[in-house]
Amino acid sequence: MKREDAGRMVRTRWLIALSVTFGTMMGALDSSIMNVALSNVRGAVGATVQEVTWLSTAYVLATVLVMPLTGFFGRVYGQKTVYLSCLTLFVVGSALCAVAQSFAWLVVFRALQGLGAGALQPTEQAILRQTFPPEEHGMAMGVFSVAVGVGPALGPSLGGWIVDNFHWSWIFLINVPVGFAGFLMVARFVPPDERPTAEAAEQQRGNMDWLGICLLWVTLLALQFVLEEGPRYDWFESPILVVLLVTALFAGIAFVIRELTAPSPAVNLRVFRDPTFTVGSLMSAVATAILLSGTFLLPLFMQELLDYTAMHSGMAQLPRTLVMIVAMPLVGRFYNRVPPRVFVFTGVAITVLGQLMLAKLSLQSNAHQVIGALVLQGLGMSLVLVPLSTLSLSRIPREELGDAAGLAALLGQVGISTGLAVLATVLERSAVVAQASLTWQLTPERLAAVEPGQLDLAHGLATEVVRQGRLLAFQNTFMLGAVLYALLLLFVWFIRAPQAPADALKVEPPEV
Repeated sequence: MKREDAGRMVRTRWLIALSVTFGTMMGALDSSIMNVALSNVRGAVGATVQEVTWLSTAYVLATVLVMPLTGFFGRVYGQKTVYLSCLTLFVVGSALCAVAQSFAWLVVFRALQGLGAGALQPTEQAILRQTFPPEEHGMAMGVFSVAVGVGPALGPSLGGWIVDNFHWSWIFLINVPVGFAGFLMVARFVPPDERPTAEAAEQQRGNMDWLGICLLWVTLLALQFVLEEGPRYDWFESPILVVLLVTALFAGIAFVIRELTAPSPAVNLRVFRDPTFTVGSLMSAVATAILLSGTFLLPLFMQELLDYTAMHSGMAQLPRTLVMIVAMPLVGRFYNRVPPRVFVFTGVAITVLGQLMLAKLSLQSNAHQVIGALVLQGLGMSLVLVPLSTLSLSRIPREELGDAAGLAALLGQVGISTGLAVLATVLERSAVVAQASLTWQLTPERLAAVEPGQLDLAHGLATEVVRQGRLLAFQNTFMLGAVLYALLLLFVWFIRAPQAPADALKVEPPEV
């Protein structure tokens, strides 16, 4: 091959990577960008505090419905067609959200957004694995990890800036030009992938596993609703949540049985027979869950106890995002030169250290202490996520890449919802316990000793008890995150370097 042809082929691969990363980054970013604008949206559309949370819940519910079906859609229509269709749906949903005239329609359009975003992440992962040769999979997954890891972390900062300087609708409108540019790039640079013959595709559509899809959606809707609403309704104290959890359990068992026995299953669960995929996907899910739970908890800590504004608390997290943007591609570049275990072990250790630093924060902590912990987290997460994303699909046959990528994305999203639900519950219950343990300062004898002119002192004492209780609750929650993350070290030894990676798609340089 001539040197200029080889150079054009390399440029084409990276143009493909850049093209498909546009949509994935937007989809990941929109999972969190809405959180800082909820109060503005609530006032604009006349929703209550309880109702407005459905803007986030609807997006997540719609996303998880699509993720596991990505492989099926890719087999029937082709990965490129699926990506372009879902990107179009996402952009249209974004535009409709910006012009919605009522809260009900805003929730509907937000769900439409989620349906489009659900397939972007797994489809990009499959396209990148098929486009790059095996020796460059680490670099490709470094780019992918930037999209899925940095997007949610950047969302609150970008959303806060937009809300402070523009109308809240620009949170959605910004997706339109970026999505249009991404569509044009994908249409121009991503080559058509191999598709089944018309007869084979028609046969697959005729054998559509509708029962399996229904069981899957019942399971995911029930489970995701429990995870999203559990902390608010006090979990098992709510009969509705108990019924939904039981429904999810039995529907999930029926779904697994159906997919393992159906002649043409909608979701290929047999990819879990590969231990590298199973271990890598589960570790990635736990790692991502703890990272994104931190992006939810830390702004609360800074706003409630350190008196930061929403904008400043978001800006304080930018150093972690910048570190990940720089570190992830570098980790991908050196992926083939360092054993994956070394990367993951070092990354887990560094991330735990950063989490422990968060657990040591106090009411006197400053921004430098917070930033120091977040920089360590960003570096550690980069060392963990890139190798795991690369390894998890390293032994999956090419024809099963779509199924595996969709299931890995689903595990990640369920992990994020579980992590947020568990840590939010731990935070609230720890606050109650901590405040109860500090009420000795407000005993009747102590209050009786307060002079009539010192009522402000009594009020200040009560306020301080509440603040100290919240501080202890945050410290306990951050410490729990450190312990859970440290448990990943037990699974590092199950990581195996790939021996038979999937074949790459032959990308021809474009005609000049």
